[in-house]
Amino acid sequence: MKNPRPIHPDFQFLLDFKDPEVIGLFTDLRTYILELYPDCNELVYHTHALTAVFSISDKLSDAFCMLPIYTNHLNLGFNKGTLLKDPNKLLTGTGNLIRHIDVKKSSDYRNPEVQALIQEAIDFAIKDMDNPTKSIGKTISKIKKK
Repeated sequence: MKNPRPIHPDFQFLLDFKDPEVIGLFTDLRTYILELYPDCNELVYHTHALTAVFSISDKLSDAFCMLPIYTNHLNLGFNKGTLLKDPNKLLTGTGNLIRHIDVKKSSDYRNPEVQALIQEAIDFAIKDMDNPTKSIGKTISKIKKK
């Protein structure tokens, strides 16, 4: 599935300032996540990093993974990474909850081990969600326009 849903214009405007290689990796990884869970909501932010967050609801607290884009690289982050099994020890980081995988090439995420980790994160988020959501398969911009 190519371009499962368009990138939000607020996000695309800022994404276009990034390195073309990083843009290509982001676009492919975003497509991969949306293929794995097409009904997820995508919340887009611009804080310390340009970030797409994938959630089973319209809330950040129900997110299962995120793609923060920094100056010259991006990560595949897991919002509750310390609570995932991670049998292949793919996740790095030292925070209380968040863990990530460094992304330098598509083989860093297009593999069965990462697919299983994303699926575990989705399953965990569904089980952990407090209230059912009415938002399904939307992209929601949280980017403040100046």
